[in-house]
Amino acid sequence: METSEPKSVRLEKLSKLQSQGLSPYGGKFVCSESIQQALSTFSDGKNVVLAGRIIAHRKHGKALFTDLRDQTGKIQLYIKSDIIGAQVFEIVEHLDIGDIIGVHGELFKTHTGQDSVRVKNITVLSKSLLPLPEKWHGLKDVEIRYRQRYVDLIANPEVKDVFVRRSKIISLIRAFLDKGGFLEVETPMLQPMAGGARGKPFKSLHNAYDMEVFLRIAPELYLKRLLVGGLERVYELNRNFRNEGISTRHNPEFTMLEVYQAYADYEDMMKLTEDLVSTVAKETTGSYKVSYQGKEIDFTPPWPRRSFSTLVKEKFGIDSKDDAAVMLEKIKAKKGAVKVDKLTRSGVMKIAEDLLEEEATANPVFFTDYFTFLSPLAKARVDDPTIAQRFEFFIAGMEVGNAYSELNDPQEQRRRLVEDLTDDTETGNRTIDEDFLNALEYGMPPAGGLGIGVDRLVMLLTDAPSIRDVILFPLLKPAQK
Repeated sequence: METSEPKSVRLEKLSKLQSQGLSPYGGKFVCSESIQQALSTFSDGKNVVLAGRIIAHRKHGKALFTDLRDQTGKIQLYIKSDIIGAQVFEIVEHLDIGDIIGVHGELFKTHTGQDSVRVKNITVLSKSLLPLPEKWHGLKDVEIRYRQRYVDLIANPEVKDVFVRRSKIISLIRAFLDKGGFLEVETPMLQPMAGGARGKPFKSLHNAYDMEVFLRIAPELYLKRLLVGGLERVYELNRNFRNEGISTRHNPEFTMLEVYQAYADYEDMMKLTEDLVSTVAKETTGSYKVSYQGKEIDFTPPWPRRSFSTLVKEKFGIDSKDDAAVMLEKIKAKKGAVKVDKLTRSGVMKIAEDLLEEEATANPVFFTDYFTFLSPLAKARVDDPTIAQRFEFFIAGMEVGNAYSELNDPQEQRRRLVEDLTDDTETGNRTIDEDFLNALEYGMPPAGGLGIGVDRLVMLLTDAPSIRDVILFPLLKPAQK
């Protein structure tokens, strides 16, 4: 059965099946077990009922050898005319690679020792009308793989394994936080204003209220409202949306973990990060040491710390008290001509922040001592108000997470937000969340907050080179016609 058969040939086979009174799109089918279970508990002569997709089909006279695959594995079917009967065998001859069937039969070993099913009856559950792409085994065409993920999952079993592991990683994150007394919550994805992070939002119009609404760029300000309300340990595995560029590390829709703990600080978040990520890595891969794109990553805690302010001082001579013009001149002296859209300290420091990816090693590393003006939602250090109680952590040269000692002074928070809006060169968002500031005036306990990019963590733990490899349906540009 050639995979190159056109759709018209398959439609003819469909018609022949229907002419024999057969329904080619069956209903409920109860299996006795999965294919993997049948193989792992193999017993010669045991009766089994299995279902799956035909992935290979070989005819030898009055016998057919068919490979059947379900989510757990594959097994060979032995279909013989004198066992199932000539009428059923004729039905089988109208089947193709890609068809979904159910079988009743008994397990046996072929003369070559291969575990197989001697089929006694077949039920057609879904006739495939489209052939799989040429050379579909190990499908490599990136356009097809991302745009038609269903074909990718059929063609590449290792892709299915990535998403099974992704699900396990998310379950492990939940289990770890639940065990630590954190409460999983849900906050709005559709918000009256975009806040909680810098980012260009997607916006729409709510017809009933005749109001602008935004897909959230971060849940932070809503989660902090819950701290005000007395929920002392909360987390959310949330979908965020940013109307920005696409790369191997960025998708407009992505998954973040955000965690908030009352009466804690960024040092507590550092310990939580080490424990959470290293535990998930070990539970997922079986070891603290993980291979990623030819490099070994050692997740064993504790992780080293490096000072961002010290790095930019050593590299460029920049001090946290410098104004934007001075910073820019110092960077130019080291890097030559650089482009800055608007002369603000945040805009200039974006150039310097690229240094972190260059400085980051394969192993996890914490970068601390960010400038306060880069961290409008974070507390400043008591001994040096120009330095924030904040860290970011990098793995394999990629930023994976960010954490603060959360600012809970409502007057200082207002001042910082106003300053940040005038300094915001990227988004054009000029709105302050007055209700958030109102909540802070009721009193928010001191707290530590942590955000982790789940997609990037999954990339690292599944050896995926692109974020699109760990998102089932990434956003793609329109297909070329």
